[in-house]
Amino acid sequence: MNASIRPLCAIWNSSIGKKYLVALTGLVLVLFLAGHLSGNLLIFVGQEAFDEYAKFLHTMLHGAGVWIARIILLACLVIHIAATIALTRQNAKASPKYEHEKTIQASRSSRIMIISGLTILAFVVYHLLHFTVRVDSDLAEIAKVSPYQMVIRGFSNGIVVLFYVIAMSLLCSHLSHGVQSIFQTLGLRSKKSASLISFISKAYALVILLGFLSIPVAIYIFNYGR
Repeated sequence: MNASIRPLCAIWNSSIGKKYLVALTGLVLVLFLAGHLSGNLLIFVGQEAFDEYAKFLHTMLHGAGVWIARIILLACLVIHIAATIALTRQNAKASPKYEHEKTIQASRSSRIMIISGLTILAFVVYHLLHFTVRVDSDLAEIAKVSPYQMVIRGFSNGIVVLFYVIAMSLLCSHLSHGVQSIFQTLGLRSKKSASLISFISKAYALVILLGFLSIPVAIYIFNYGR
């Protein structure tokens, strides 16, 4: 085996290594969500501000910036999912008694982490097809003129909005437990800080939920931008 690959295999073969991979990739994705939301909320500032933001993203580092970010985020997402599934399968092999006690103590969010995670993955694929790849030819044409108008048109469909509401609700559930797990895995959680970290995790998840939902809801229900 190549000497450069051995350390990576050692990390993957270790349960602690996989937990760190889940935590670190999760941290990258959590920080991305905050930045992505901040940019998306510019839609409430107006068409010019949002279109300038979209232009900046696609011209950053002469157009390479957005692709570098996409590759890093995709790699983090794949590693995060693969390591989580591997840990779940590994834990399933533990003694039934241990698993039973662990399940009783777990929160509802933690017990549906795999389900919410896979649903979020399906949403990410759809979201990329919807607003990035733009498989809808009408949206693709509108995006050439104004990304702002593309978003307005994209969220004018009730089924699309409903799917976003469901996905964002599951994301909120996933984050409320996941952010706490990041602190714990990285050794930043103690008995004294547990309550504060729990509050921060739930507050962050709620901000992400309300922030992302505010856009499709404002467009579809209140006819914002139309």
